[in-house]
Amino acid sequence: MSGAHPSPNCGPRRGGARPDLIVIHYTAMASCIAARARLCDPAAEVSAHYLIAEGGRIEALVPETARAWHAGAGAWGGIGDVNSRSIGIELANPGDAPFAEPQMAALEVLLAGVMARWQVPPERVIGHSDLAPGRKRDPGPRFDWRRLALNGLGVWPGLGDPAAAFLASARAFGYPEAPPEVLLAAFRLRFRPAASGPEDATDRALAADLARRFPVDGGAPRA
Repeated sequence: MSGAHPSPNCGPRRGGARPDLIVIHYTAMASCIAARARLCDPAAEVSAHYLIAEGGRIEALVPETARAWHAGAGAWGGIGDVNSRSIGIELANPGDAPFAEPQMAALEVLLAGVMARWQVPPERVIGHSDLAPGRKRDPGPRFDWRRLALNGLGVWPGLGDPAAAFLASARAFGYPEAPPEVLLAAFRLRFRPAASGPEDATDRALAADLARRFPVDGGAPRA
């Protein structure tokens, strides 16, 4: 850990919850210093457990045992209070820039440690845009989810049944209830950022594979 900047914006996890999700964000601010100031400002009422600077410096803002205020309104599977069940990681990035190699390398080290400490499986490393489709876009189309998956720190879909119902598959993987076009946009933001137009067979096949291999909230993988 490179440094600690305790944020007052936190509290106890509700109902004795333990973190079993990790949520990745971008700060959408001009600099890491500006992002840190906001995440530690009581008036802002936002925070995260960690902030990673462009150069790879990891700053601890909220203890992992505490509830940070990063997820807001949203859901994943049967979880409505995502803040009580998650670790939030902010990446200093304006939202439209590539993520620097030192920053991604630091994220990988941090993720590996958090996942080991809390027994978080790769499929429960998600983006803010996943739990709040239509409302949030971070970590955005330039974030390298495939890289995380190749290192066992996330998941990436193969091709499943192209005739499966996209909406049902996306919900089975964990996406919350939302209009079909909103879920499709959130799904593509993460897994097919270059795709456009109506839902197609590739969307259905990718979502079906994720639903089959990684059913949300402890469901047994289907053969």
